Amino acid sequence: MAQAPAKCSIRNPITARSFSSAQKPDDPTPPCDPQASEAQKERAAVKGTESAAHDASSQDKILKDASDKDAPASTRSSASTDWETNANWNVETFADLPHANFGVNQHMPLDAEFKEVLRQIPWQFRATISYAFAYGSGVFPQSKATGRGATLEEIRKIHPKVPSAVQRMQDGSPKMIDFIFGVKNSQHWHSLNMKQHRDHYSALATLGSGVVAHVQDRWGAGVYYNTYVVVNGILIKYGVVSLDTLQRDLKDWDTLYLAGRLHKPVKILRDDATIRLANQMNLLSALRTALLLLPPKFTERELYSTIAGISYLGDPRMSLPSENPKKVDNIVGNNLPNFRRLYLPLIETLPNVEFNDTACKEKGWIFGDASLKLAQDMDPVKRGNMVRRLPKAFRSRLYFQYQKKFAIPQADFDKMMEESKDEDSVAFKRREGGGFERRIAQDDTKELQTYLRSVIKQTIHWPSTTQSLKGILTIGFKRSWRYISEKMDKYRAGKAQEAEEKAGAKSDDPSTKKD
Repeated sequence: MAQAPAKCSIRNPITARSFSSAQKPDDPTPPCDPQASEAQKERAAVKGTESAAHDASSQDKILKDASDKDAPASTRSSASTDWETNANWNVETFADLPHANFGVNQHMPLDAEFKEVLRQIPWQFRATISYAFAYGSGVFPQSKATGRGATLEEIRKIHPKVPSAVQRMQDGSPKMIDFIFGVKNSQHWHSLNMKQHRDHYSALATLGSGVVAHVQDRWGAGVYYNTYVVVNGILIKYGVVSLDTLQRDLKDWDTLYLAGRLHKPVKILRDDATIRLANQMNLLSALRTALLLLPPKFTERELYSTIAGISYLGDPRMSLPSENPKKVDNIVGNNLPNFRRLYLPLIETLPNVEFNDTACKEKGWIFGDASLKLAQDMDPVKRGNMVRRLPKAFRSRLYFQYQKKFAIPQADFDKMMEESKDEDSVAFKRREGGGFERRIAQDDTKELQTYLRSVIKQTIHWPSTTQSLKGILTIGFKRSWRYISEKMDKYRAGKAQEAEEKAGAKSDDPSTKKD
């Protein structure tokens, strides 16, 4: 008799303890700063990462809240997502979050020396940075290590005075490192930063911080990038965004520009309690969207590739020769354990999906890089609930598509939407799907996938396009041309990679071999 696949769970005490230690965020102690009085808020933001650094017994409590495998799925879901259905946005400190280790999954482990190098970058800015993370291929490699050592000339071409930790982590292929800085007041922040780092800005800064802030907040996705900037001997790019804009995108997916970046592993350097809460919702939304796009059975790699691909669906760079066409495959293929750290605790909270693989019986399976199997319940009620729990702006666009498909008269549609308003409906308080959502969930799988992809593209395309165009203003023509040229190089490298893979597959195909 065939053995049933194991049901994976992080409730296992051994893996729970290991998972806890691997998820501890950075040492909150900031480097010495002579202007301590001006750095108090920054210190609080760094110290916020402590809220996720607890011992194994604390982690066990979190896991019990998140998933009790001995409890019915409906009970498990109700208990674990109560923070989502009754979200408290009056969050002032990390103590106001649902529990002590809330959002621990967002903190990625990183080489200690490299982490310290990254952590010191925000301290070179006198203007207050409330939330900061580093991301991209400069932090999380998107190719296998080759062991090739770059020449001194190659290194200095990118990083004028590179620390050994950066050189080691970038594996002989030096890259610019990307950051996002979340700030409370964009104009005030730029005013202070322009006094300290005028050379970071293009000629646009001559018009003043008010114009810079206006371009940031009103054009594109609400981010202002300064590119090809050297800080501590390292070449970086940093984007500035207001905390309100960041929170709104994480909650509602109004542009998916920053929310999409946070769908993938990033290194959080300074944390903010409200953003941590909003990002946990963002990650759950990405997981639910991916499940609606996937069949009943799939692999981890398919799940994470679907999630990572969301933010690239409407990105104009993916349809131009300015981005590696293998980007999503490279991101997931070389970072699968980090994706698992990010999404495993959330998978455990959902009642309609679970790991279903015999490999789960192996000790330490959580930290392996094998792509395991999962299965989801295609029950229309559960899938209707997922539709109902999609982000507000995104969900509204999807509803509009199905209003047209189902030919629902506008008056009837408006009445239906009025009855399900967030503020008034008890059903919404519980975020349960009604007849309309179940009807969407029961639609032909390919049709639903087409509509979801269409809405994703609608959400991303215009903000991403205008964000790219405003780069000419914010970083200047010369730097823009350099940036585009490097992206085109990545595109050519991706095409070469595709050609090599096709040639390899063809040579391995027995039907192509001669006797």
